[in-house]
Order: sequence, then C-alpha cells, then structure tokens
Amino acid sequence: MQIIISILLLFIIVNCLLKLSFLSKWQVALFGVVCGIFVALTYPIATEQSKTEFDVYMQSPEVLKNMAVLITLESVVFFSYIMAVLQGELGAKEKWWIKFLKWYPSLLVFPVLFFLQTELIFALPGVEFSTISYGFAAAVTVFIPALCGLFYYLFPERDMRLETHFLVTLFVCIIGLLTTVNGEVTYQASGQPTDWAAIGVALSLIAVFFLLGVAGNRFKWAMYQKLKDRKKARQNRL
Repeated sequence: MQIIISILLLFIIVNCLLKLSFLSKWQVALFGVVCGIFVALTYPIATEQSKTEFDVYMQSPEVLKNMAVLITLESVVFFSYIMAVLQGELGAKEKWWIKFLKWYPSLLVFPVLFFLQTELIFALPGVEFSTISYGFAAAVTVFIPALCGLFYYLFPERDMRLETHFLVTLFVCIIGLLTTVNGEVTYQASGQPTDWAAIGVALSLIAVFFLLGVAGNRFKWAMYQKLKDRKKARQNRL
C-alpha cells in the first residue's frame, strides 16, 4: 500500500508540473514561491507529527477514501481543461469559466509537499527542523520552475504535452479510485441485485440523447453551410 501511495504522490507532482507547463514563466515562478512559502509556514505543524501516528493515519480507510474523492474532483477539473482546450482548437467560443481552468495549477500538490516535508524530518533526526524545512522550501521554490521547464523542453509541442497531461490525469484518477486498504476497495460495488430495468432505462436515455445530439449537430452544420453559401453569394454580387 505504501508503494501505491508513493507512486500516486509522485504522479500528482508530475501532473501539476505538466499543467504548469501551459502557463507563462512568471506564473510558474509565482506558484513556486507560493509553494515555498507554504512549506516554510507549515513546518511547525510538520514537526509535531509522530512517525507512528502519521503512518497509521496514512493507512486509515477513511483518510484514503477522502483522498480518493479529492483526487477524483481534481481529475475532473483537469479533464475539463483538456476538453476546453480541444474545443477551442476546433473553433468553439471560450467561456468565462475556462479562464479559471487555465490558471488552476493543482491544490493536491500542497498536501503532497506537506507529506514530503514530514518524511524529510523523520529521515533526518539529527538535523534541526527549521534547517530541513527552510532548505526544502528553497528547493521547492527553485525546482518547481526548473522541472516545469524540463517538461517544456522534453515536450516542446503543445499537443504532445496536452496528451501527456491527459494520460497522467487518467492514471492518477484510476490509482485514486482503486486505492485499497486490507483488500477493501475504496469504491465498492453494492451488494444489491442487478436492476436490469434501471440499466435499460439508462441505456435508452443515453441512446435517445445521443441521437438527439447527432441530429442537432447535423442541423446546426447544415444551417452553417447555408449561411456560409449565402454570404459567398452576397460577396459575389458585390
């Protein structure tokens, strides 16, 4: 379980860096400073943690379930951003809430940084807590823009970074949903018998709305072509 959590935390950081690669340099640098300040301000709380209590807390089913919910919500935000970018490339008009998605880096990276800070304190018992925390804060401030630049160098094409961002988000979402504790899946299937009538109704609704969407899209495209042809005819007359 500890290995799965470590992999999950690693990919949360990677996903955050991928998202930051779509922002400007000053925005990335500002976020690095915010993360460094967060680490520096939370070190008194990190020093109060006990290694045993922290391990038990991280293995608690309730904590992992809440973590899975937060991971799912942030994955939805990232998926929405990716879909909005793709729609924009297809010529769709940008809506007001897309600006929030562009600016949103990641909120899950903050608990991950807190976790890494406590692990450093536990791993370096002979070093002063303030030295560890301030050193880690400085490293975070420097390495977040540097690693973000590395991702930009490795994936210079925007489409490639967007695709990688989608795949990493999907991986993080799946790992968050499948997080288990003592063989218990975070999101268990209910033990009730299969309601075939409800499934049939759901599939029927999906089919109906799919057909309506296809018909509406064809109608919209036909009207667009007619308006385009009329516009060309008017220009030819002039």
